[in-house]
Amino acid sequence: MNSQRLLALIRWIASLTALAGIVLVYRGLFHVNPTTVALTLLLYILILAAQWSLRYAVVTALIATFCYNYFFLPPVGTLTVADPQNWLALFTFLSTAVIGSRLSRRARDEAEEARCRQKEMETLFALSREMLATDKVEELVATIPRAIVGTTRARVAALYLIEEDRMYQAGTEPISDVERPHLRQQASNIIHVETSGDQTLVPLRVGVRPRGLLLARGITLSAGAMEAIGGLISISLDRVKALENVAHGEATKESERLRSLMIDSITHELRTPLTSIKGAASVLLSSEIQNVEDQRELLTIIEEESDRINRLISQAVEMVQLDARQLHMTFEKVDVEELLQSARQDCSWVFEHHPVDFRLEEKAPVVADFAFMKKVLCNLLENAGKYSEEQSPIVVTTSVEPGSLRISVADKGMGIDINEQSLVFDRFYRAPIHNQRISGTGMGLSISKAIVEAHGGSMQVLSRIGEGSVFSFSIPLAEPS
Repeated sequence: MNSQRLLALIRWIASLTALAGIVLVYRGLFHVNPTTVALTLLLYILILAAQWSLRYAVVTALIATFCYNYFFLPPVGTLTVADPQNWLALFTFLSTAVIGSRLSRRARDEAEEARCRQKEMETLFALSREMLATDKVEELVATIPRAIVGTTRARVAALYLIEEDRMYQAGTEPISDVERPHLRQQASNIIHVETSGDQTLVPLRVGVRPRGLLLARGITLSAGAMEAIGGLISISLDRVKALENVAHGEATKESERLRSLMIDSITHELRTPLTSIKGAASVLLSSEIQNVEDQRELLTIIEEESDRINRLISQAVEMVQLDARQLHMTFEKVDVEELLQSARQDCSWVFEHHPVDFRLEEKAPVVADFAFMKKVLCNLLENAGKYSEEQSPIVVTTSVEPGSLRISVADKGMGIDINEQSLVFDRFYRAPIHNQRISGTGMGLSISKAIVEAHGGSMQVLSRIGEGSVFSFSIPLAEPS
């Protein structure tokens, strides 16, 4: 005997035993009128209908009708109905018991259905929240099976996508790849939710075109809820793909805009050195310059302007490599004083036109790529030299912060407007007041900030118009030996 039959037998015995108990109590212990007995039996039958099933209530109501007639309606002890009014009482009792039981059972079924619907709505809400938490297709398709298993307590959930021919699953019963061709066929043929045993198949469609299939085992939701889950999955996939397309389009537009800005900026900056080189070369080729000193001067111009062109092209290449994360950096323990002295040699023209004061309050070693960090220092020193009056002082200081060393470069230049300080690190940005007066590409600070951030540090600027600027950046300290 299985558990369902055993439970039914126990309920039958319990319901009849309780009925017999009511009859014995009212017959032997308490002498009450037939109305009280009828109301008690009716209340008991309604409780049976509400708690168990309608069949228990109806059968018990029939048996209670006979007991009520035999034990409580005169003549007591027989099934004879002497008074015609008692026929009406028996019929009213039986009708009330059956109709009341039916209404009580219906109310219970409706309450149970409402609880199921509430549970399904909570499940759909939890699933929608999980699916809205990501904006990437790969993350979404991996999240869906886990979310379904977690919210519905299913043993296994598998998402099969036709276009990618891939299956994503979660749960305690993995689905073998042998079933994949069968899943592909089912995904193309199934139109509505299909349930076989404890397995549920939910088609995923884009309009009328099949997209894939959701397979779930051990799930207890209704077919309507599973249809809603299938629609939710399709909408989420469409949403994420649309977001990725929009992001890709925006990235393409931004890339085109930056490429145009780079070409315009480099073209503008290349004209001056190319003009100088062309002029110097033309004079040398004309054989009008016989003086060796004049020839050397023209060759010096060609060399300096060639270096300038090379520097511009190097900056452009570095920016592209930084954007693509293709720059290789070698991090090692670096002595700060050695780093500053090397930067001094590379940008010697700044020291020729400005008194530069090194105030090294701390000389703790840092972890950095020597060449790239020297490039950052040179960029800041050259900017300080370009945007300040000749022979105005430049001060380089160091200070230790928790876990990092901060290097600051201060000048007495023209300063930066407070509204532009957040823009100076943007690629190709140059303040309008400087754009025509001082040459530049607007790439130096952007490259410097990217290098510092690649080291795990940060870069800031403090400035006031007419008083100068202080550019500072942090580098992680080296662990003590």
